[in-house]
Amino acid sequence: MELNVFQELTDQIDLECFYMTPSQQEEKVIQVIDLHQFIESYHQSLTVIDYISHPINIIEEDNVRKGILFYDFKYDLQLDLLTSVAFKAQNQLQELWFVFVEEDDITDFSRHLDFIKKNGIDLFYSKIFIFNFFQSAIHSLK
Repeated sequence: MELNVFQELTDQIDLECFYMTPSQQEEKVIQVIDLHQFIESYHQSLTVIDYISHPINIIEEDNVRKGILFYDFKYDLQLDLLTSVAFKAQNQLQELWFVFVEEDDITDFSRHLDFIKKNGIDLFYSKIFIFNFFQSAIHSLK
């Protein structure tokens, strides 16, 4: 991501997320960085519709609205899959994608597969990926 694009996005977060704590704003910046790096790695024709209002990012691909949720084991975020389903319906999304974000190159996906099974992620999400942020590599699990 180019520095000027990053600056624009962080300025927008500062402006639109003034009600958030500094910690929440930092999480939002990480979310948008993950989103833009994922788009550059996956398919640059994806269009970002919204990343401010919810942890699920809304994108559009070939006139199909989709939601992308990024998950990093480092932060141990609580998943609320029913909220994801409600968000999908509310925003008229055709698909939900779940993306594990990793900094290191992963060859053993057992931790991810166990997490998917334990949390029923494959029941709620159309596609599941592992995204290596620094390598810009994407592995599809579903």
